[in-house]
Amino acid sequence: QVQLVESGGGLVQPGESLRLSCAASGITLSISPVAWYRQALGQQRELVATIIIGAVTNYADSVKGRFTISRDNAKNTVYLQMNSLKPEDTAVYYCNGGGDNLLPPPYRYWGQGTQVTVSS
Repeated sequence: QVQLVESGGGLVQPGESLRLSCAASGITLSISPVAWYRQALGQQRELVATIIIGAVTNYADSVKGRFTISRDNAKNTVYLQMNSLKPEDTAVYYCNGGGDNLLPPPYRYWGQGTQVTVSS
């Protein structure tokens, strides 16, 4: 059974940082494509970042230069480092992974989400 478990969300002020984690079981993230999505209240789910085999990464324009997606293969965990957070980054963030590295997201499995709130 595949499980993706997000953690690291919380309440921060504008300009601060957070690091989200996506810990996996039943799937090897080092060879799987992984994406982070987010969904703000009343809005559609939005693709934030992806990492595929070979550590190739892509980012939404809205987060480029501020967010970094990375993997720790030994921990079977993918991270999303979020710097210079803005109120518009407020959303539930979801980890999404598994499947074919050559296909675009969304991928096969989803985590339960973690809330990020940016507010002064």
